[in-house]
Amino acid sequence: MKHVPIVIALLITCSLYSQETNSDTFWERLQQLCGKSFEGKLIVPENDAQFGGKALVMHVRSCTDTVIKIPLFVGDDKSRTWVLTYVNGLIELKHDHRHQDGSPDETTMYGGTASNPGKAQVQVFPADAFTAELIPAAATNIWWITVNETELTYNLKRVDTPRQFTIVFDLTKAIDNPGPPWGWTDN
Repeated sequence: MKHVPIVIALLITCSLYSQETNSDTFWERLQQLCGKSFEGKLIVPENDAQFGGKALVMHVRSCTDTVIKIPLFVGDDKSRTWVLTYVNGLIELKHDHRHQDGSPDETTMYGGTASNPGKAQVQVFPADAFTAELIPAAATNIWWITVNETELTYNLKRVDTPRQFTIVFDLTKAIDNPGPPWGWTDN
């Protein structure tokens, strides 16, 4: 009987460490979308020069236990891929930009890592030091992605500026996959 408190303490400790975090839940929601494509709608700013009036499609193209790659097509432009990496219980968002020949753009792999497990439906990514050096104006960028049963939103806010960006993707209607983004290799 004297070992019962120790056994109970061990069981409680094990159950605490095995509980799923908000990052885990968010990651699993993204994993469930793997292989599917969805149409999006630009919400803010409505008349953006690069995105306004163009077909927006995200394709959750590649998923592993630690990396999810989501190409974003803007009309015929296949230069963008969101790269989400799951390391040590936190999620990192990077933006991989490519030219049509597949070579990396000089402004690529910017983004940031969530500073905490966030919420099960929302992960927030403040700009990291690499981003601040690569794009000084983006040093105050904050990206966030939300995902629930019906939609995924990709958002950007540049603190202390009017710069804001939101695309909403309808997860209730998968569409045909658009093919590979520029520079894609299956490896």
